[in-house]
Amino acid sequence: RDSQSIKMSKDNQLIQPRLGNQFLEDSALREGLERVLPSDVLKSIEPDLIKFGDRVLGDVLTWGRESENNPPVLKHHNGWGRRIDEIVVSNGWDQLHHVAAEEGLISLGYQRDKYGPYARLYQHVKLYLFNPSSAIYSCPLAMTDGAARLIELFGDESDKQEYLPHLLSRDPQQFWTSGQWMTERAGGSDVANTETIAKKSSDGRYELYGYKYFTSSVTSEMALLLARIDDPQNFKLGSKGLSTFIIKTRKQDGSLNNIIVHRLKDKLGTKALPTAELELTGSEAKLVGNANRGVAIISTILNTTRVHNAVASISAMRRGIAIVRDYSSRRKVFGKFLCDQPLHVTTLSRLEVTFRGCLYFLLDVLGILGKLEVQVEKSNFQDEFMLRILTPLLKLYLGKESVAVMSECLEALGGLGYMEDTDLPRLFRDVQVTSIWEGTTNVLSLDVWRPILGTPGNFSTFISRIFKNMEGAHGKLEQVRKVVEISVERIQKHVESVKAEIPENSARDFAYSLARTYIASLMVCHAVWSKQEKDVNMALRWVHDKPMEFSGEIRPGDREIAMDVDASGRMRGVGDGTSTQVRSLY
Repeated sequence: RDSQSIKMSKDNQLIQPRLGNQFLEDSALREGLERVLPSDVLKSIEPDLIKFGDRVLGDVLTWGRESENNPPVLKHHNGWGRRIDEIVVSNGWDQLHHVAAEEGLISLGYQRDKYGPYARLYQHVKLYLFNPSSAIYSCPLAMTDGAARLIELFGDESDKQEYLPHLLSRDPQQFWTSGQWMTERAGGSDVANTETIAKKSSDGRYELYGYKYFTSSVTSEMALLLARIDDPQNFKLGSKGLSTFIIKTRKQDGSLNNIIVHRLKDKLGTKALPTAELELTGSEAKLVGNANRGVAIISTILNTTRVHNAVASISAMRRGIAIVRDYSSRRKVFGKFLCDQPLHVTTLSRLEVTFRGCLYFLLDVLGILGKLEVQVEKSNFQDEFMLRILTPLLKLYLGKESVAVMSECLEALGGLGYMEDTDLPRLFRDVQVTSIWEGTTNVLSLDVWRPILGTPGNFSTFISRIFKNMEGAHGKLEQVRKVVEISVERIQKHVESVKAEIPENSARDFAYSLARTYIASLMVCHAVWSKQEKDVNMALRWVHDKPMEFSGEIRPGDREIAMDVDASGRMRGVGDGTSTQVRSLY
């Protein structure tokens, strides 16, 4: 071959994206932490974050890929025909368990004596770095964190002594993870239809009988779940009859705690995570908190698990954008690098603005959560109200945006983005669950309304926080402030017009408007602090690209359009026999 053809061959080789330290290269995170953390706290945790920023692209990523490529397998019987229902996971999955313990991915959030109200933020920044490399091992960690918080709040002294040392351990041999087994065939998000029964035994413990349809992290050492106590004198249907229980998944001899694992779920994503359909056949359990208060007790951990969900969403966005950005700086198309092509950089800049707005939202909520957990102030009512609104908003908005951002990241790499071994398809599949787990977008949109209607008059706290975030805005930021003011006025009028019932038809649009308006105020806050023109431009881009308008009016015809209702009022295309022949799809 002549020298010219050799040169052309080298020039045309595919560009492989490269990533550096995932903390040091994340300017948005570093600037955000500098704004929200005291300098002494940031100085104390930064060396650990730098070290972990390297590790997540080393052994963590290797074990994550091994876990993804070797998904769990259910082995029903041993070689002698004995039923064992053993779930076999990869070595990589076991090693990620070790990493989680060693790095304090749960325990850091409870080191309030050392980090005060910033313990939660420190913990979740490490989870943010960990998640994209971990094959979603962050899911069992979310449920573990929720279990630790629930036991901390509602467990008796024996619960705290038995479980917390394991859940908060940094010793891989002592560290436990926890499942959270709520979903049943009859209920889904509606836990009021829970059918699992708890029968009290003579020693005060309970035996559980029921069928759990989705149980993630079934290889964990314990789980939390809801069940209905079988008491003829005090049996209650609906959510008021549910109680919270802890079960250990195995007995002292190592056998399952009267649990039958029927099958592993074949999911769109989170392939490395063992998710099962199982049956409780007299599983020994312990009541946590008061009987018939299960929903109220479980609800307290939603702030914990929903924030974990949001971290998974935002961290995937960050990894996808990082891959695309590096690729753009070195990939030539039509004689120019992608980073020099206007349409490409416009697309990528929109993704970056979305990511930054969502990141600032997460940091804000983590600050409120951390402050509440250490009770820095004597009166926390305002922060409690804010958290009840912001947590479902954070989870629903970041969940939906992460899917859109990851889809764009795949497209930005062209056909390569569609290839499994580029990691992007895995990230795309995995973020899809973040809009479903711990409440779908519609369910959370309704949750946003409950504190608003439940404590009339306190919505002014939310509005005041928006304006406080924008203090000091001047110059171009006044344009952003004016757009936010118009949105706030529209939101207030809508809230004032609602009396008792949640306006369900507009709940999702209302939630999006709240989230985008609040994020706009945080973009202003960051730009005022940084005094950087780039941050001002991003605030302007946010209000330009993210419409805050919504209509609170009842839209006639929704049901007729959605269900294709004919003039006689009959729904069409629902497998009811209007066709000549109806077949089951499955």
